[in-house]
Formats: sequence, C-alpha cells, structure tokens
Amino acid sequence: MKAAVIRFPGSNCDFDMLYALQDFGIDAEILSADNNDLNDFDAVFLPGGFAYGDYLRTGAIAKFSPIMAAVIQAANDGKLVVGVCNGFQILTEAGLLPGQLQVNKIPGFICEDVELLIENPNTAFTNAYETESIMIPIAHGEGNYYADDATLAQLEDNHQIVFRYAQNPNGSAHDIAGIMNERGNVFGMMPHPERAVDAVTGNVDGQPFFKSILSEIIAGD
Repeated sequence: MKAAVIRFPGSNCDFDMLYALQDFGIDAEILSADNNDLNDFDAVFLPGGFAYGDYLRTGAIAKFSPIMAAVIQAANDGKLVVGVCNGFQILTEAGLLPGQLQVNKIPGFICEDVELLIENPNTAFTNAYETESIMIPIAHGEGNYYADDATLAQLEDNHQIVFRYAQNPNGSAHDIAGIMNERGNVFGMMPHPERAVDAVTGNVDGQPFFKSILSEIIAGD
C-alpha cells in the first residue's frame, strides 16, 4: 500500500500522520499541495494543522490548492481519502463531505482526550475495532460540525456517521465526530487517531483505525 500525506502551507501534523502510517508498514510519503498527481497512490491523507493560516475559514483557501483536483479524482476513483482535523475541514470545503466545521460552541481551543463512540463498526476505518468506545485526542478551535436537517437525516439513514462524541466538547450536531461519504471511501474526523498509536503516549486506541485502513486496502488488492 502506498499512501500520500498532503502537506499544505501551515500543516503541522503531517509527520505525525506519516509516522503512524509507517508504523503499520504502509509505504507513506509527504507530498506538497503544489503537486497535482496522485495516480501512484492507493490512499490519500489530509493531516491536521492550519492550512494557509486558516484565513477566511478553515480549509477555505486550501481547497484551491493544485493537489485538490487530484484528491477529488482519487475520491471519484474509489481510493481512500482521509481528512483529520484541518483535513476534515478541507474535505467539507471541497465538497467531498457534507456539512461545515464552525467555531466551537464555547469559543476557544480545546486540547484533551475525549471518548468516542463507534457508531458504525462496519467501515474501512473501524472494522478492526473490538470495542464500542475509544479515547482519542482532540485539538481544535473550529470543530463544531454543522449540517442542515435534511443532510443530518441522510447521514443518519445511510449510516454515514462513523464516530460520535460520548460527551460533546464543541457543540457538534448529533454529537458528530467523524463521517464518511455515501460510497464509504472518503472520511473525515476532528479527533486525532495518529496521536494515539504509540504505547509511550499511554494511549493506543488509534491503532485499530490504521489497521482497519490497511486491511481494507489489502482486501481491495
């Protein structure tokens, strides 16, 4: 499996994502957002950070990066596309996932471990989990997921909500922490599973997330 970790100007979690992927034997490399070709990659990861300084809105400028046309093409081709934190915000801005990430209900940056409920265990991102809840770090000021009632109903009906917050830290509608598209190959979440893969941190609840992705790619091959 070969994976691209997209580095936008202002990304600061690209190495975290790179090392997490490499820990599971995935051939991963960091690719600048100035590139426009992802044909050689099986999966694409948009990491956390502050792309282009998060001016205007989080992800609003990043969606115009040259790489985004290739990310959209990869998604349309059925490849796995994963956005974490700022990456999730970029995916919504680019129209690859529905909804919008707004300022936290109580404005301010939140940095803490939170409990997530695995709402849909039968996805490319959760199939390796053997528990119903996990602890994953969050670090964001604009993680308040919003969508209109019709979109929320569609997400519920199609089982596109993958993770929910057990105790909602940011005001997200329906306690949403992570969602996927209808096809199930594009996924975004605000919490950081790449920060919960090494025992030295005292938390390895992110490991099954990457194991799930790896098994999905291997099955697809």
